Formats: sequence, C-alpha cells, structure tokens
Amino acid sequence: MNKIRLPKTLNNNHITFLAIAVVLFWLKTYAAYQIEFKLGIDNNLQKFLLLINPLSSALFFFGIALLFKKHTKLIMISINFLLSFLLYANIAYYRFFNDFITVPVLMQTKTNAGQLGDSAISLMSPFDIFYFTDMFILIALALTVFKKVTVTNRKSFKIVLLFSITTFLFNLGLAEKDRPQLLSRSFDRNYLVKYLGAYNFTIYDVIQNIKSSSQRALADSSDITDVENYRKANYSPPNPKYFAKAKGMNVIYVSMESFQSFMIDYKMPDGREVTPFLNSLAHDNNTFYFENFFHQTGQGKTSDAEFLMENSLYPMGQGAVFVNKAQNTFQAAPAILKGYGYNSAVFHGNYKTFWNRNVMYKALGYDQFFDADYYSMSDENTKNYGMKDKPFFKESMPMLENLKQPFYTKFISLSNHFPFAMDPSDTDFPAGDYGDTVVNQYFQSANYMDQAFEQFFNDLKTSGLYDNTVIVMYGDHYGISENHNDAMAKVLGVDDITPALNAQLQRVPLFIHVPGVKGGIQKQYGGEVDVRPTVLHLLGVDTKDYMEFGSDLLSKEHRDWALFRNGDFVSSKGYQIKGKCYSPETGELLEQTDVCKDIDGKVNTELQMSDEIVYKDLLRFYEPEGYTPINPDDYEYLSPKGSKGTNAQ
Repeated sequence: MNKIRLPKTLNNNHITFLAIAVVLFWLKTYAAYQIEFKLGIDNNLQKFLLLINPLSSALFFFGIALLFKKHTKLIMISINFLLSFLLYANIAYYRFFNDFITVPVLMQTKTNAGQLGDSAISLMSPFDIFYFTDMFILIALALTVFKKVTVTNRKSFKIVLLFSITTFLFNLGLAEKDRPQLLSRSFDRNYLVKYLGAYNFTIYDVIQNIKSSSQRALADSSDITDVENYRKANYSPPNPKYFAKAKGMNVIYVSMESFQSFMIDYKMPDGREVTPFLNSLAHDNNTFYFENFFHQTGQGKTSDAEFLMENSLYPMGQGAVFVNKAQNTFQAAPAILKGYGYNSAVFHGNYKTFWNRNVMYKALGYDQFFDADYYSMSDENTKNYGMKDKPFFKESMPMLENLKQPFYTKFISLSNHFPFAMDPSDTDFPAGDYGDTVVNQYFQSANYMDQAFEQFFNDLKTSGLYDNTVIVMYGDHYGISENHNDAMAKVLGVDDITPALNAQLQRVPLFIHVPGVKGGIQKQYGGEVDVRPTVLHLLGVDTKDYMEFGSDLLSKEHRDWALFRNGDFVSSKGYQIKGKCYSPETGELLEQTDVCKDIDGKVNTELQMSDEIVYKDLLRFYEPEGYTPINPDDYEYLSPKGSKGTNAQ
C-alpha cells in the first residue's frame, strides 16, 4: 500500500503543520463558542469578532513551538493539549456557573479540591471527546504525513508573531468600536470572551491578577477618602419605627443553600406544596419576607454570600475574598457586635478548611467554629458537601443552647446543593417531570431542606431561644443555572426564559423574624449587601461610620435597587441586562433608556469603590468611632478533643 505523501515543498515545511494545527484549533474553538457558551451576540460585528478572536491566540501559542529546533511537532501537540484542556475546563465550569475560570478560581481548587467531584462529573458528557479531536488528528499526521518534517527557524516565529499581534490589534480595535472602554469598565467576563476570546481573556485575567497583587502594596491612607465621601453621601438612616427594636436579642443567620424565590408557594401538579413551612413564613405577619431580594454573588458563591451579608461589601470580580483576600482587615458584623457584648459562632457540617473558612472566620472575628469535627459524619448523615440538614440542625442544638448570650450565630445548610440528588430514604416527595434531571431533583432536595428548617424552628421554640432571637434566613445564590432554561420554562409555564425573567430568577428569599415586631411581605428591591445595615439597625447599632455599601431595607430612604457583580442591575423601574433596559412588569425592552441611565452610573461607581476597599485592603487605614479592631491571631478553632473550638483570647 502506497504511503500518503504531500508535495515535496510542503513535506519539509513546518509552517504547513502549524497552519493545520491553527485551523483545526480555530474551528474547534468557534464550534465550542456556538455550542457551549451563551455570549449574547447582538449584531453582525459581534458575529465576526466571535469568528476571528480565537485566531490571534492560536497563532501566538502554536508559534512558540517554532522557537525550538527539535521536537517542534511534539511541542505543538503539547500546546494543543494544554489549550484544549483550558477550553474544556471552561466549558465544564460554564455549564453550571455560566462563567469562565479565572486565576483566583484555580487558587480556590487548592482549598476545595476533592469536594467538587460529584458536581464536576455530572457536568461531563461522553461527546466531550470532540474537544480533543484535533489533537488526535495532529498526532496521526505527525506520525505519518509529517513524519520527516524537521526544519525550523526563528525567522518563521517572528513572522507568525507579527501576524498574531496584527490580528489581535485588529480584533481589539473592532471590539472597542462596539464596546468602548472594554478593558477598563467591563465587569462581565462574558463580554471579554465574546469580544476577545477565551484564551485572550485568560491572558487578560493573569495580567489583572498581577496588577491586583501590587495594588495593596501601593495603597495608602489617602485612598480611603473618596470611598468615605461616597459612603456619607449615600447613607440610608435607620427607620425610627424599627431602630433598636431587637436590642440585646440573639441573632441566628441561616444560609439556605441554592434556594431561589420561585419555589415559594410553588405547587407540584398533584397540588402538593414544595416548601410548606417557608410558605407559611412568607405569609406570616410576624416575619418580614422580602420578595424582591436578589443574590449578588460572584465566583465565590456561598462564601461570597457570607462576605456580602457580614461586611456589606461586594465580592471580587474574579475568585473569592474568602480565598484570595483572607489576610485583609475587615470590620464584619461579628467584630462590630463584640463591642455590644455579643459572642459569635458558626455551625457548618463540613470541614473548616472548605472555602478557607478556618482563616477567614478569624479575620471576621468569629469566636467559635463548630465544623464537621463536632458532628456525626457517618455515611447515613452525609451527602455531597457534608452533613445532611436534618441531623445537622438536630446535633447543633445542644451546642447552640450552651453558647453565652447574647450570641450572633450562623448556620450553613448543605443538602440543597447541585446536583440535588437525594437518598431515597430521606424523601418521599415526588421529583419533577420537566425533562431535566437536575431540575427534577431540585424539588425533592428543596422539600427536604424545608422540613429541616421546620424542625429547627420547633427546636428553637422548645429550647426557649425563639422568643429572644432574631432569625435571618437567606438564599445564598441561584441553584438552577441558565443552562437549564428549557426545563425552567416548563416549570414556570412560559414559552422561554427572557433576559428580564432570568433576572427575576436571581431572586432568593430573605426572611427576618424579630420577636414582637410586625413584619409582612415587603416589595422593595434589595440585595445581600443590604442585610447587614438592616439587622444592625434592628439591634440598635447605627452603621453610619462604617465603610459599607448596603442600604437599610427598612429605611424610609432605601434606594430600591440591587446590582449584580457583572454590572447589571434590577430596580422597581427597570432591569438593565447587558446594557439593555427592560420593564420589570412586562419584561419588554424599553426604548426610553433614561429609566436605567441614572442607576447605571451609581452601579459602576459602587462596584469600583468596593473593589478599592477589597483589592487595596483599605480598611487597615480606617477605624470607625467606638470600634475596637480585632486581631485574627487571637483566635484558634480547636477540635472537640481540645477546648471545644473556643478562641484564645
């Protein structure tokens, strides 16, 4: 059988092999853009940019192989594998988070590796081998048609590099024309990938993280001045009707894992309520229920929600504060309340190192941390990321009752976590029937969580703590991502999920129960950043001197809008999503964009101000009147065999 041969001029030409590698990789990446990512392509220019943006990075990275006199083909194939792995990692990550991997996210895997396995595997498909097909083709060509190609020279690399840079600058110029100030004002990674490509975004992200690392070292006390002035100009004073109504009471926060507000009052086809207990709270006049409350988390998800709730600052645009900025100075709610005689503790049915909590909680000023070491972590009691909710709350009660009062505490539930599979012995509630396993299982895990919360409330009443405790229950982030929109359209009984409806799906419940205070359903818009000033004002602590960006939800001057980490926002007047303004009532695009313009400027300013504080660690230069700074080194979370997790003060 005759061997396949190229023309002699090509058979000795390394550029031909490179060209094939670039074209195959280019086409594969473009296919991935179309199949896997929802980048919001609005016009022909954006379609063209999406087509050409993989080219500059493919030329640059594959061109590096031309610098080597030996093993050029092997190096190209290795580069292909690394870039393909990066692409596929982004695909798997995007399937759940609708986001792209950043350098800080990779750092988080050092902390959370080993506990993400089930979620990651559930996002993979046998057909994903397609994203490595071009590598196999290159291997076959290298072993056959191009077996004798060995000629390389550095002049070729310079030509390829020049072509790569020219292509990138052309790409960037067109992108800036369609999206001015793309690199300086974009809070949304989808924009960057749409305009510049996944690989160029990774380079941009690396540069941004190097820049971020230097920001703290270059900061000084004068940098806090602008933030302080902004804060004073946007302070929402407490409502006299509610200020100090909970003075001296205990506080319990309960994080409702992955729980979205569409589940409140939702009924299955047979008429059964999914969350009957939470529904009763939503309609209880003795409990505040905020029905237009939105999560504002970024890549840190549950940890971001904790950061927002206790610091009234926004999370990082890339990664998680809990992992990347745990050494910063904070003035969190547990630390503030020490000055009012409060003891603080966290209860969590997972190990203390998950999300770097054993370090971050010290910076927040938590006295005690009851982690998995304090619980019966048997196979029967655990699933996914730790302890099941019912045994978790049951075993927590004795520890809670033994705390010195008044206390400020937080409980982190876990059962209602992606992919939401339940042990058959834990539920008899029916799964959904919407053609999507993840969505179908969500109803079962939400119902189980609801039962666990009812059990917890009953135990609080039996213990006598209920009548002197403020209970704050909040959804931490979404549970069902946009990748399940087809099934969610069936759940909601609509034809499709519009941008405005998707924004509404970012609503998460917020319940605040204050003994002796009338509540009821609240219509005002707000987000997780608003909770700290709301609760502290209820406790009689005025937050006017603290660097925070929340607006008291019960204040007569509450601002009535909430932003998302990517720069989008929602308000009672309009939703701005990817630069377009929609009606909250109809979901239709509003031609009169003035409705959103005023808030848009405030949103960008607020995110920038918060980032200044977080990235530059500015709170080390600021001390509110009456506040006593904490020293994280004063805290040590010991195992139960030691001193029951007490601090070392």
